[in-house]
Amino acid sequence: MGSLPILTVLEESQVSPPPATIGDRSLPLTFFDFSWLAIPPMHTLYFYELPITKTHFTETIAPKLKNSLSIALQHFFPFAGNLIVFSSPSKKPEIRYVEGDSVKVTIAECNLDFNDLSGNHPRECDQFYHLIPVLRRTAEASDYITIPILTVQVTLFSNCGFSIGITNHHAVGDAISNFDFLKAWTSIAQSGTDESFLANGKFPLYDRVVKYPKVLDDVYLGYAKVETFNEKYQPPTLSGPTDKVRATFILTQHVVNRLKKLVSNQLPTLPYVSSFTVACGYIWSCIAESRNDELQLFGFSIDCRRRLDPPIPMEYFGNCLMYTAATEKPTLLTGKEGFVTATKLMGENLHKTLNDKDGIVKDMDWFFKLLSEEMPTTMINVAGTPKLRFYDLDFGWGKPKKYEIISIDYSESISMLASKELKGDVEIGLCLSATEMEAFVRIFNDGLETYI
Repeated sequence: MGSLPILTVLEESQVSPPPATIGDRSLPLTFFDFSWLAIPPMHTLYFYELPITKTHFTETIAPKLKNSLSIALQHFFPFAGNLIVFSSPSKKPEIRYVEGDSVKVTIAECNLDFNDLSGNHPRECDQFYHLIPVLRRTAEASDYITIPILTVQVTLFSNCGFSIGITNHHAVGDAISNFDFLKAWTSIAQSGTDESFLANGKFPLYDRVVKYPKVLDDVYLGYAKVETFNEKYQPPTLSGPTDKVRATFILTQHVVNRLKKLVSNQLPTLPYVSSFTVACGYIWSCIAESRNDELQLFGFSIDCRRRLDPPIPMEYFGNCLMYTAATEKPTLLTGKEGFVTATKLMGENLHKTLNDKDGIVKDMDWFFKLLSEEMPTTMINVAGTPKLRFYDLDFGWGKPKKYEIISIDYSESISMLASKELKGDVEIGLCLSATEMEAFVRIFNDGLETYI
């Protein structure tokens, strides 16, 4: 007798904004968006603990989520549309919504262990892939291709809860734009209408108000290699089996404050010491000690909305991020002194980027030069941000038990979030091979016992 299937699809449907509420719309991408065109899509996963039956799930929860999604898309139309990438770089990519465009929503049932998947301990990465929806195939027209932007999967764990898996293309918007959309969706799901959102919501600003040198368009489009976007382009997808495991680590506010004090005592003139930089520094030093590399890079993106000249509203919809990174030999990043060095590099690079005399949007030759040289063996990037409280996203059945950024599995990235437990705690997600994870856990715990 064969084993039971891990995932059973109960329903597949297309969810559109309410008819005749948007009309045909197009929205040009900016240079902030271009560099994300060829990047794998974002995969995020929310676990909601709720002792529900299959009947309650299919007759109440799933319809409520789909109906509220439809209303939310009325206000955030780009998520229902498509990316349009032209065959010629002379025509800039855009977001296009045509009446009737929709988001694919999959309703499914899973027999995996809900409590195991929503824990912090090391768990097999490929188990999560069953809960992540795949963007449908790219379509080709005469002189352009269309790339879907968003798809959703809601999965029942009978008598335990459900998960919401979201896959979206990063070129459409950054974490702030995505968070604003999710806040609208949850608000509408709770009340059943958009009245509360209309009264208190954060309305997206679609005007392209960013002022920048036009030459950056060509620089970033060249980096994105839009000429390679043809009928063969497909968004990458996660697949198993894999030997990787994911785990979550918590740096409490007490620990973070002690780490900040340690750095400040040793480097009293360091211009920038924050919870973010010490968390990055500590994780980087732990990874460095667990690997024998020649050179490592640690980088992260910075929101530019309030840092542009002139500043633009936080409601701006799209990407508004700049990248900063530091490189160092791992042998200089191990132990207590290595942690201080890593934090120093983080703080100095962040301070330099935020206070550059030419402005935060400046020539990016340094980054492209870095990519053209010998690549670091390990390139660690940060996904997510502790500034946005994703654990507050309540659709009406309580806040999530666990939030995971599954797309860090594509690379050496880590996730960094505001913890669900206490304000000031930082939650860090890693995806490593089982052997590397075992070493990392030991180094992470030993370091805290030694430093704190």
